[in-house]
Amino acid sequence: MAEFLAQYFQLPVWLAYAIAGLVHVGLIINLVAVGALVFIWLERKISGRIQDRLGPTRVGGKFGWLQTLADGLKLLTKEDLMPAGADGMLFRVAPYVSFCASIAAFLAIPFAGGEYPFIVQHVNAGVFFVLAVLGLEVFGVILAGYSSASKWSLFGAMREAAQVVSYEVPLGLCAVVPVLIAGSMDLVVIGDMQQGWFTNWHLFHDPATFLIFWVYFTCATASVNRAPFDLAEAESELVAGFHTEYSGLRWSFFFMAEYGSMFSVSLLASILFLGGWHGPVPVAQILGLTAENGNLAWYLGAVLGTANVIGKAVVGVCVMMWIRWTLPRLRIDQVMTTCLKYCTPLAAMMFVGAVAWQWSLPDRCFFGLLAAPSVTAEISEGWHRGQQAAADEAESQDDSADQIVATPTGAAALALQFQGGK
Repeated sequence: MAEFLAQYFQLPVWLAYAIAGLVHVGLIINLVAVGALVFIWLERKISGRIQDRLGPTRVGGKFGWLQTLADGLKLLTKEDLMPAGADGMLFRVAPYVSFCASIAAFLAIPFAGGEYPFIVQHVNAGVFFVLAVLGLEVFGVILAGYSSASKWSLFGAMREAAQVVSYEVPLGLCAVVPVLIAGSMDLVVIGDMQQGWFTNWHLFHDPATFLIFWVYFTCATASVNRAPFDLAEAESELVAGFHTEYSGLRWSFFFMAEYGSMFSVSLLASILFLGGWHGPVPVAQILGLTAENGNLAWYLGAVLGTANVIGKAVVGVCVMMWIRWTLPRLRIDQVMTTCLKYCTPLAAMMFVGAVAWQWSLPDRCFFGLLAAPSVTAEISEGWHRGQQAAADEAESQDDSADQIVATPTGAAALALQFQGGK
């Protein structure tokens, strides 16, 4: 965008980059803020249906959309409180640290691929960047718990920090498998590698990758502190964890950071495992919405791809909400046991399985192995070759025995062997 502004509007380079940066930041903030509003409305509707709560299904205009605006207005007008013994600067900074870490992850997440991907900043090591930036959110949590001058806030911060740091290990192992298959840490390359029908998605690449997707989803749910892993809010203590002392607008920044993290890990899952901007059916290729048919066709295809990847991410967020309002909350020892005893070993085993598949059948996916006629022909021909080789070997042994018997010395040798054996 900066090059376009500098070339067509003759702007100084520094001004073009400044305008492009402001536009990108504005788009990302609006994406997270509008996404948070939509997800709050969705959570109210889903929880109302699952737990038979009549309020969220009837209050707030058509489909309850006014309820979200009323919640936002209440947070903006609520009194901003701070404990007397709190560290003022750290207490004020902590919500923005968490929010910035959640927003920064969107810098390297593409929404469409190809030669000109829809992305703020194309990063060659995009997978590493997104996971590393999402991990920085824990600094805001620790700052909030430490600066609140409350032991309950500090307990909640330590619980969440231990949980997030622990689950980053299996989460990173799960993300390495698509990187191994694609041979790149570039999210655009990983997404474009899955173009075509849904059988090309990394989810169906091999049995190990199929299983590791569910481990990734479990670890992602825990890393964004969603139920049943939301230990920050301890029911036995009747407090809200590390943000117990926060209210009003500052509390809403923590809330938006949580929904932003849910959206970003779901976007990452859709790109790593679920085809990214490529749908289950290659509609863009069928309709000719590709770069070969002009810029307008390419743009429409990219918009369709953006709708695809956002739709998959929204489904992932809805599944997290479904789990939250269905399963009971785990204890801290159960949360850590799930990570250290189950998720980490499973992720390591599936990683070894994916490596073995890639080594034995390079560039072959599970459906491709079953459907490709060349592969099935190779397997059938190899089996027939083995059978023919065994028959030839048996025949050659019979011929050599006949030749031995046909000669006088051979017949004598066989007679001696027969007598000795007898």
